[in-house]
Amino acid sequence: MSISIRIDDALYQTAKVRANAEMRSIPQQVSYWAKVGRAALDNPDLPIEFVRDVLVAMEEESEPFDLSGA
Repeated sequence: MSISIRIDDALYQTAKVRANAEMRSIPQQVSYWAKVGRAALDNPDLPIEFVRDVLVAMEEESEPFDLSGA
């Protein structure tokens, strides 16, 4: 679902630059910032870099560990 919202021109321009650098669309960049911000507010005892790295790791594809010792 898509909803149009109004944001400050300066925020839009910053999102545009960062989105280009991080190969995201502008809406994806704003959404990413919102996700990181929400997680940071929910976990104020954790450094923001840690929160960001955890969110990135959660989105990466991974294979399960083989703990059988084989």
